[in-house]
Amino acid sequence: MGLRDRIASGGLGRPAATPSLERDGEPEADPMLAVLQQRLLEEVDLGEISELNPTQRRARLERLVGRLVSREGPVLETTDRSALIRRVVDAALGLGVIEGFLADPSVTEIMVNGPGDIWIERDGRLERVEARFESEEQLRQTIDRIVQQVNRRVDESSPMVDARLPSGERVNVIIPPVSLTGPVITIRRFPRSYTLAELVELGSMERSHADLLESFVRARFNIIVSGGTATGKTTLLNSLSAFIPVGERVVTIEDSAELQLKQPHVVRLESRPANVEGKGEITIRDLVRNSLRMRPDRIIVGEVRGAETLDMLQAMNTGHEGSIATVHANSTEDAIVRLETLAGMTDVKILVEAVRDQINSAIDVIVQLARGPDGSRRVVEVAAVASRRRESFRLATVSRFEQEPLGPDLLVRGTWRPFRLPPDVENRMRLAGETLPEPFVGAEVHAPEREAE
Repeated sequence: MGLRDRIASGGLGRPAATPSLERDGEPEADPMLAVLQQRLLEEVDLGEISELNPTQRRARLERLVGRLVSREGPVLETTDRSALIRRVVDAALGLGVIEGFLADPSVTEIMVNGPGDIWIERDGRLERVEARFESEEQLRQTIDRIVQQVNRRVDESSPMVDARLPSGERVNVIIPPVSLTGPVITIRRFPRSYTLAELVELGSMERSHADLLESFVRARFNIIVSGGTATGKTTLLNSLSAFIPVGERVVTIEDSAELQLKQPHVVRLESRPANVEGKGEITIRDLVRNSLRMRPDRIIVGEVRGAETLDMLQAMNTGHEGSIATVHANSTEDAIVRLETLAGMTDVKILVEAVRDQINSAIDVIVQLARGPDGSRRVVEVAAVASRRRESFRLATVSRFEQEPLGPDLLVRGTWRPFRLPPDVENRMRLAGETLPEPFVGAEVHAPEREAE
């Protein structure tokens, strides 16, 4: 969709400061917006605008719309006038009403549940905003802009689409008849990169427990980062990767590239969905298999969710120690059982005992994350896989967050309790030249080792 089409499409939204007028459950359009759109379409020089870079293009349109508002629009307060100009320009260049939230670094997720119901996540908390699209038609035009950028389409025959904006945000779109609430957009912002020291300052873990995780990475332990949605798995994965030695070749594999590794020798791979003809799909499993031919020292998988789990386990068992992956699970026990289930989704028949053998041999440590009712995200458990060969899964807790009862303020408080590392883990760390963090030296053993069935 070109600039002329965008201006003419009316893809404008109502700003948060404007009261909502609704008719039959749908926001009522503002006639002033239509007037400004038409005037802009008449006066803009599309040839000149198209030759400018994005920053210059926005500045030029803002000046032009500002003159139009002074000439055509009502007398407004400075803040209202600026908001009106921004809405017109956002519709011409960006994604309309949600463009302002994309520009706000404190907003981590944007959820559009139909034209008049928009929510955002800020500081880990959901809040409903007054901003809204003028109509369902304008919301669908915004959806069209998103999917056209990635050469996809969304219609009744293909009502669900995953995409990524040029700036890196992940987007999921679902429309009727699958969605009964109208067109729905979910945008997840590109996560900011944090160091482990910063996560300690934010209260996500204690310093000694961060030191332990650093030692695991340097000692080439295979690590699974587990947690529910939006618990910070990718953030922690990125933080842990900082301790991979600079002389190693690292291959990262993701659905949407989010990791920001600082090492000089990193190869980034990203899966690709099928095109509009249903061809050209490249899956995570395809990339994991191909990475084994790329001479990696370590493989990092953004998330395992299917048959690629078995390929990842085989890679960890065949000379790629120190690899890291994430998985969706609500506890360390759930994580290891889920890995077993995912690994069994391959089209090749494999005995359950053989899968269990692969997991017991490949996975060394599971780091569990959780999100509290106050929006905080933290490491709640670190567990070592104590089982061997085909025996039942056994986990030994080496660190656990012991939460206090919630108070009236609903803030999560508690302490991290260290436990003695299993003897084989201690020995392996010493052989790797790593010093055990002080709280874990001589700590009590967490008993009994838990079985995960």
